[in-house]
Amino acid sequence: MHGDETVGREILLHLIDFLVTSYGRDPVITRLLNNTRIHIMPTMNPDGFEATKVPDCYYTRGRYNRNGEDLNRNFPDAFENNSASIQPETQAVMDWIKNETFVLSANLHGGALVASYTFDNGNPVTGSLKGYSRSPDDDVFIHLAKTYSSNHASMYKGTGCDNRQTFPEGITNGYSWYQLEGGMQDYNYVWGQCFEITLELSCCKYPPADQLEKFWKDNKIALIEYIKQVHLGVSKAKLLIRMGILFPMPSWKPKEGHMSAPTEQMNKESTFFSFCLGHM
Repeated sequence: MHGDETVGREILLHLIDFLVTSYGRDPVITRLLNNTRIHIMPTMNPDGFEATKVPDCYYTRGRYNRNGEDLNRNFPDAFENNSASIQPETQAVMDWIKNETFVLSANLHGGALVASYTFDNGNPVTGSLKGYSRSPDDDVFIHLAKTYSSNHASMYKGTGCDNRQTFPEGITNGYSWYQLEGGMQDYNYVWGQCFEITLELSCCKYPPADQLEKFWKDNKIALIEYIKQVHLGVSKAKLLIRMGILFPMPSWKPKEGHMSAPTEQMNKESTFFSFCLGHM
């Protein structure tokens, strides 16, 4: 979603090719594809990618879309009133999330080497005063983040990209790293009931082309193992929608009106599916 962070874009193209060419030949991939609905969006910000004329490991204009907006600060936020104007790319993804029943997702970035999980924003109820914004499914998110980092060639080491930044086991709570308003992973979880983590895949945002093959090899197993987690085990339950709260969070209430999108999608009593580690 940041056009100048190119590793994720290339890795997903490699992933598509790997899945297609392995089907019918690799029993693991064949079984995975026969039992999993997989959607892959290689880029959310093509204009930002095209605007990056000179590759750079750090910050460039290509981070933003054509209108100069950061798409990972552009989603509705459950904790604050995000005043940013919804961009066409953001609206398209919001519509996609609304129309599909996604369960598991990953959002690929560059500039660090870590698996980050929700919440990115928070309030005192979620623990923000202690520097950690905990979701009701914190244990599941930790499991998902560790699944990716432990299967990555080096992310699990947690060394980060410089001596000042370390991530134990290669994972971090988003808020613990830095507070972020309007991010996509929180939106997916709150509005889409989809478990999304953010994957930072490279210290260099736009590395030389001759390094891309190594990035694919470093992430290949982790990507496949992460996708497998969609079959982790789900618990089916009835959920009564009261006071705009869409899952059992009795002490946490977003601001009024922030839950309107999913409320419109669901009836007063709805069936939902959620990961459950105890059912593995």
